[in-house]
Amino acid sequence: MRKKKIKGSNMILSALQKENVDIIFGFPGGAVLPLYDKLYDDPVKHLLVRHEQAAVHAADGYARVTGKPGVVFATSGPGATNLVTGIANAYMDSVPMVLFTGQVAKSFIGTDAFQEADITGITIPVTKHNYLVKDAAELPGILAEAFYIASTGRRGPVLIDIPKDVFDQEGYFDYNREVDIRGYKPNYEGHVGQVSRAVKAIRKAKKPVIFGGGGLIRAGASEALRELAETAKIPVILSLMGLGAYPGDSPLFLGMPGMHGSVTANYALTEADLIIATGVRFDDRVTGKLESFANNASIIHIDIDPAEIGKNVAIDIPIVGDVRLVLEELVKKLRPGSTDAWLKQISTWQSQFPMPLGSGKNGQSLKPQFVIRELSRLGGENAIVATDVGQHQMWAAQHFVVREPQTFLTSGGLGTMGYGFPAAIGARLAAPDKRVICITGDGSFQMNIQELATVVHNDFDMIIAVINNRYLGMVRQWQDIFYEKRYSYTSMEGSPDFVRVAEAYGAKAFRATTNEEATAAIEKALTLKGPVLIDFMVDPEENVYPMVAPNHSISDIIIGGERI
Repeated sequence: MRKKKIKGSNMILSALQKENVDIIFGFPGGAVLPLYDKLYDDPVKHLLVRHEQAAVHAADGYARVTGKPGVVFATSGPGATNLVTGIANAYMDSVPMVLFTGQVAKSFIGTDAFQEADITGITIPVTKHNYLVKDAAELPGILAEAFYIASTGRRGPVLIDIPKDVFDQEGYFDYNREVDIRGYKPNYEGHVGQVSRAVKAIRKAKKPVIFGGGGLIRAGASEALRELAETAKIPVILSLMGLGAYPGDSPLFLGMPGMHGSVTANYALTEADLIIATGVRFDDRVTGKLESFANNASIIHIDIDPAEIGKNVAIDIPIVGDVRLVLEELVKKLRPGSTDAWLKQISTWQSQFPMPLGSGKNGQSLKPQFVIRELSRLGGENAIVATDVGQHQMWAAQHFVVREPQTFLTSGGLGTMGYGFPAAIGARLAAPDKRVICITGDGSFQMNIQELATVVHNDFDMIIAVINNRYLGMVRQWQDIFYEKRYSYTSMEGSPDFVRVAEAYGAKAFRATTNEEATAAIEKALTLKGPVLIDFMVDPEENVYPMVAPNHSISDIIIGGERI
């Protein structure tokens, strides 16, 4: 019996079922009406956000927590272009995602029709791959390829642009998840010879460190990392994107490196004789001045993307492969390490240079570091934290104890203000058994504040912690240190009363101006159901320290305005 033809919109929803997609993040419009009409009767869940950018950030948060591709629906023109920032964010942070955008009918493409935008052309630089579908017959193959590309190798976003008439076009739906693409063959097994060289280098090293990044989390390599560190007695440093890949309360954990990293992490990278780099890309915020970065060290670099190896820093032992598989091979061949003298030196640095808890200026003011530590102490157990970008992001990375992978969500490569709140929504749907805390700033929060409607309407349990310093804090900090305190347009005077705004949307909300009020507000919020906002009125002049100035060595560190 011959198969029955089905419409393009039905093909998409059938493919989502075969890919085990359980939630779509989206916002409808004219060009995707045929798809949304079929979605009306489909069992897959859909979350209606209030802005397309929030949809893509929510899908990003969902993907980081589950490891599965996030799925987004948006209409043509402004609906599609509103996704671009979120797509770029996912691309830079290697987050798997499949996005479906509507397009004007085929006969109108290229005519500057109403709500037409060349979204495939626009997103070429920020997608792993994208497609413009011209015929429904192409859809089964394209859909299978899109999910495969997004979730294999170095993961990333894939966009499928579909003209409105293709949704209604009929074709046969033969779906094969076994995809074979010429020219796209990610290498997973590390080269045996290079792995052996790495083992010898680790055995020989007297001052080794492991420097891990987001690739560890994407590869599910946390357990392998722990075995390597504890077998060979090697301290661990994690980039902003790698936080959670190794327990933040382990004695071997040195913190985050780079511009706002711990003194111990920066000194350890500077003094190490071997760096085992795993799933990192040696970002400029980590390396500081390249000419003086890790001059004493040989570097092993393990990454699934060969383009990253040697891109920024010269590498002695490159290993292209899946980080988890390569680390497991290293562990098999290593014996217990003897790094006691090195660990003693590190312990001395940790005692001498603890993470600063506040500048001491305005001593009666609520300090953001205290707020973050209280959030971690009272609510950090079994929690997922999503942050926005700025000072609060760095304080969260420094002071919130992250113990597990996939529980610290932040915008690393692109540094997107407005990311954290929608990402927390995605996390809420991805892990309903975990507590979700969004740590945001008064500047970042206003970029997607409309999603209060989404969390209230869906009654999502969530704490929204606004670190409110009445400034675009990180920009003000740079103006303070590098531009003679010329605070050009960084004051956030005119911002709303966030408590009243939250209450207007229907959320519960509190304000804290002292340590006692902050602790009490967090304790109260932890007992409540639904979304709860806390407006923490912190010291507006507090800066993030430690700090390394741009184009300086990471060992040239400023604390409280003084170099150490």
